[in-house]
Amino acid sequence: MNKWLITATIALSIGFNLAHAAGNADEGKNQSAICAGCHGADGNSPINPLWPKIAGQHPRYIEKQLKDFKSGARTDPTMAPMALPLNDQQMADLAAYFSSQPRQIGKAAADQVSAGEALYRAGNSETGVVACMACHGPAGSGNPQANFPAIAGQHAAYVEKSLKDFRDGKRTNDASNMMQGVVTRMSDEEMAAVAQYIQGLSR
Repeated sequence: MNKWLITATIALSIGFNLAHAAGNADEGKNQSAICAGCHGADGNSPINPLWPKIAGQHPRYIEKQLKDFKSGARTDPTMAPMALPLNDQQMADLAAYFSSQPRQIGKAAADQVSAGEALYRAGNSETGVVACMACHGPAGSGNPQANFPAIAGQHAAYVEKSLKDFRDGKRTNDASNMMQGVVTRMSDEEMAAVAQYIQGLSR
């Protein structure tokens, strides 16, 4: 599994190093009002923890998600109509703006930290769950070259929902089905614990 991850990471790093429109953060800020209702003016989504924090996210990852919402590769009844009218430059501008904003780190539930950290850093050798930090990094900063997202400080509710969506086939836009392969081996309890740990993880 570890050799597979290394090979996949190298391949993805090469594959995602493609030319794309350069984003303008000032233009993105001017266009960001439509995003602010859910994600907050600075991308920290203070209203609903099921709406992800996009502040501090890698710009290419934001762009990919917007393009996937627009194309239908990723489905969401709220995001699809938001992304549909955007062109590539607008997506790049929004990504440049929100990626430049500092992410606010949450607080993990104390009774979940130990189990969540163990899974994040070492995985579960008995069931074959790979450590989260293999792709997302020890501090949850992600890997911009491979387009693996920064997850440190993300809402636990959103992380847990995302893991279950990958497992249940509701979300399938991960590269080479990597996330789907990981989460099929995770229990609901493990998902809840690692989501709490990630919420309090500071990069």
